[in-house]
Amino acid sequence: MSRFFLSAAAFAAAFGASALPARAALGPDAAACSAGANRPAVLVSVNGFKNRVGKLRIQLYGNNPADFLAKGKKLRRIDVPVTRAGAMNVCVAVPKPGIYAVSVHHDADNDGQRGWNDGGGFTGNPRLSLLKLKPTLRQTAISVGNGTKTVPVILNYRSGLTIGPVGQ
Repeated sequence: MSRFFLSAAAFAAAFGASALPARAALGPDAAACSAGANRPAVLVSVNGFKNRVGKLRIQLYGNNPADFLAKGKKLRRIDVPVTRAGAMNVCVAVPKPGIYAVSVHHDADNDGQRGWNDGGGFTGNPRLSLLKLKPTLRQTAISVGNGTKTVPVILNYRSGLTIGPVGQ
């Protein structure tokens, strides 16, 4: 039996198939991103971690530019502990199909505040700088229909007088 399993795993590896199941969605809304859920949701695939400690905060905003990144105007907030490796796929259920934006905050020291060692990112992965830390809604807007919309977010961190992905 184990000989068969090893042969199947070797076959899968040789032909690019994964012997492991896909990483499951994280967070309290994970069921909204499962196969057959047929409801509007965003699966935020976060990469580019500087370190694997602390927590990840995902915030969902609607299509009103005045509300984007404004205190108390988020539609949904999800906090999850940072995983040890790989992309973090966090599911966020949205109220209905429409235009949304997502902000991501890596609270590396887990103190609940934004600090110099923390990272951040947005849907659309806009370019950030010390002079322009907040992108516009237009730069980050995504269209969500019925079903799950997967969006990549690359984290940015401060390094000296610049902000960008780790290693760039």
